Amino acid sequence: MNNNICLQLKGITKVYITEELETHALRGTDLTIHQGEFVSISGPSGCGKSSLLAILGLLDTATSGSYHIEGNDVSRLNIDERATVRNERIGFVFQSFNLIDELSVYENVALPLRYREPEPSESEIDIAVGEALAKVDMIHRQSHKPNQLSGGQQQRIAIARALVGNPAILLVDEPTGNLDSKNGDAVMNLLKTLNKQGSTICMVTHDARYASIASKHMHLLDGEIITEPTLMEAINEA
Repeated sequence: MNNNICLQLKGITKVYITEELETHALRGTDLTIHQGEFVSISGPSGCGKSSLLAILGLLDTATSGSYHIEGNDVSRLNIDERATVRNERIGFVFQSFNLIDELSVYENVALPLRYREPEPSESEIDIAVGEALAKVDMIHRQSHKPNQLSGGQQQRIAIARALVGNPAILLVDEPTGNLDSKNGDAVMNLLKTLNKQGSTICMVTHDARYASIASKHMHLLDGEIITEPTLMEAINEA
């Protein structure tokens, strides 16, 4: 497998079965993301975006197909093994931030590191949290609680939390969904900057304007991925 491939899905299907209904959320989905890429995935409601993101994030397993992260097959891992890979190799950014109001900004960002085995030392955690907060320009807010921050600031903290463990990839789910246009633009500019600094990003968004910012745009329709040229790619090809 190509060494610069960050993650790769081959022939992924996801079928949900109830007593009355069999729903095919993903139908033979193939996806390859290389290190350093910024990939956006968009599509209509019910097209399979949530199922795809859950499988990419090892929050769910596929019905069939293979999934490799950095060349390692993670398709058949048990729950504990998936949790370890998720903690060490995947950073999550959620639409609703998912910060814990009872904890300070510092402790929210440090949280993923405290679940590692073995847990890093306090000095190692302090360095990692400081570097992550510096990347999102929020060191000056580290002693605040999330509910003392604006929505845009909370999303920056959520991005810092995703970055703190030096993941192979950031999975970003509708990062501007709870933000006004000004804060949404600021968060997207931050993601672009992080990508230029080397972060690999896979983002799900319904906003066509933000989807076109990515270096590769995928459209998900009826459980199948269609690659579309981004605005920059279209300009280059013209």
